[in-house]
Amino acid sequence: MAIDNSNARHKYTVCVEGNIGSGKTTLLEHFHNVPSVQIMAEPVDMWRNVRGHNALWEMHKDPARWGMTLQTYIQLTMLDLHTSPQTEPVRIMERSIHSARYCFVENLHRNGQMLDMEYAILDEWYQWILNKQDVHVDLFVYLYTSPETCMERIKKRGRSEDARITLELVQKVHSLHENWLKHNILPCQAPVLTIDADCDQADMVEKYKEIEQVVLKERKDR
Repeated sequence: MAIDNSNARHKYTVCVEGNIGSGKTTLLEHFHNVPSVQIMAEPVDMWRNVRGHNALWEMHKDPARWGMTLQTYIQLTMLDLHTSPQTEPVRIMERSIHSARYCFVENLHRNGQMLDMEYAILDEWYQWILNKQDVHVDLFVYLYTSPETCMERIKKRGRSEDARITLELVQKVHSLHENWLKHNILPCQAPVLTIDADCDQADMVEKYKEIEQVVLKERKDR
C-alpha cells in the first residue's frame, strides 16, 4: 500500500534536474538568497568518500564493475535527502532519487554495464521506496542543455572524476533526460518546468528569476 503523503503536502518540493554540467549547482546558489527556501545539494562529497573510498571515481573508471555499487549508495543517500526534515516551506533539491533511477541506472543497463539481475534488484528497491517512503516531488525544473555545452562546462569545472566523462556519455544521459522529462517515455512523477539553459551565465540570471517567480507562485497557489 502506498504511503499517505497528505500531511506533507503543505510543503513544496522542487527537484532541479539536468545533464552533467547543465548548471544545477549554479541555480541552487541563486536560491540561497531567497527567503523561506531550503537548499539540498547533491551529496557528491559522500560518493567521493565512502569511508575513504572514492566510489564516484571507481565508477567512472570501470562502470561495469562499480556501477551497481555506486548506484546503490546513490539511492541510499538520495533517499536520506528526500526523507530528511523540511525546515522551510519550499525545498529545492539538486536531482532526485527518480533521476538516479531513470537516467543513470537506466544508462548503465542500456549500455551493458549493469547486469539484468543488478538492474532488477535496484528497481525492486526503487519501487519499494516509492510505496513505503515519502519521496514526493511537486515540480521538476529541467535545465535543458545541449551535450556540447555540457562538455564545455565539465571541462571548466575541473573535477578529477570528470576527466573520464566523454561526449558519448553526456549524449546518452541527455537522451534519457529528454525521454523522462520531455517525451514521457519513462515514468515522470511530477509536472515539469523546462528552462533553456544552453546560454551564458549573464543570460541565466534572468532564467533564475523566472524559475523563482514560478516556484514561489506555485507555492502560494497550493
